[in-house]
Amino acid sequence: MNTDLSILHLVKEASFVVQFVMFILLAASLASWTFIFSKRKELNQAISITDDFEDEFWSGLGLAELYKKMSSDRFDPEGIEKIFLAGYREFARMRQKGEVEPVVQVESAQRAMRIELQRELDRLDETLPFLATVGSTSPYIGLFGTVWGIMNSFRALGEIKNATLANVAPGISEALIATAIGLFAAIPAVIAYNRFSTRLDRLAGRYELFIDEFVVLLQRQAHSK
Repeated sequence: MNTDLSILHLVKEASFVVQFVMFILLAASLASWTFIFSKRKELNQAISITDDFEDEFWSGLGLAELYKKMSSDRFDPEGIEKIFLAGYREFARMRQKGEVEPVVQVESAQRAMRIELQRELDRLDETLPFLATVGSTSPYIGLFGTVWGIMNSFRALGEIKNATLANVAPGISEALIATAIGLFAAIPAVIAYNRFSTRLDRLAGRYELFIDEFVVLLQRQAHSK
């Protein structure tokens, strides 16, 4: 009887179903870590762009001048910059018509910014459902592998007259590895999902606040002429 209880040996000796479960969990863990690092970079960049834009927006630079700068071919707008461009572009288009009421001009610009806001939030939220799925399902997938492995271990014990702990240990150990891998995949995914969701909510709040502040400025400009 082989008493090697090293993890690699137990994984190698596990049944096909348990090995398949382990493979799924390891693949999910690898994918979630890839998304975690990319989403962290993406959110950091979005926050940095928002900080820089707000500093420039409130620096006293005219709205038309700021729009001209950010709409140039050499500038690649991101995040809150796209929201600003969408709003001011629509506002300028409505003002060029001449006969449009100021309140309609502002409302049209606000709708354009809301649309761009939703697009930006959808983009930032793109991989979060995957992390939530990994975090919620991995423990159960691992538990399924464990139950299957233990079931096979006890089935094999039925063929042995004098069963001992040494007979049971390898089978149960290899089965429990599936649960361990499931937790290994789930815990980082849950932590990352909660962390990113909080940061995204805060960023969305900053976008919403900017839209409200920008609308006030557009209202003043719409009634100035």
